[in-house]
Amino acid sequence: MSVVEKGSKVEVHYVGTFDDGTEFDSSRSRGETISFEVGAGQMIAGFENAVVGMSSGDSKEITLVPSEAYGEHNPEYVRVYPQEVFPSEVELKEGATVAGQNELGQQMIAKIVTLSDKDVTLDFNHPMAGKNLNFSIEIVNIA
Repeated sequence: MSVVEKGSKVEVHYVGTFDDGTEFDSSRSRGETISFEVGAGQMIAGFENAVVGMSSGDSKEITLVPSEAYGEHNPEYVRVYPQEVFPSEVELKEGATVAGQNELGQQMIAKIVTLSDKDVTLDFNHPMAGKNLNFSIEIVNIA
């Protein structure tokens, strides 16, 4: 029986939840496994590390702390911009997501945290930054 190691190509089923039990993603609800190469950086580090040593048919429950997933919420990634920097066709609404480019032309996505008459406060942290992520993982196949 083969065991997952770095470089293995695996197919897994998983269900991801937050600590309050809210499900944020599930391969099972989509009805299809996900495939990735372990160690290639296609998945968050903690998830990849968790499958190492598992065999086909094995299941496990894990909890990843922020450092093993999307990192801690960084207050430096929350910034205030004047409303006039946004094109008029962009609807500014608290909780909405906006996309744009930074000075280097890289795509940036942020959540509107607060909105005043003059300013917009944007949070550029990953939406799951600072959160524990719980996964139920099943190895379906190892190639």
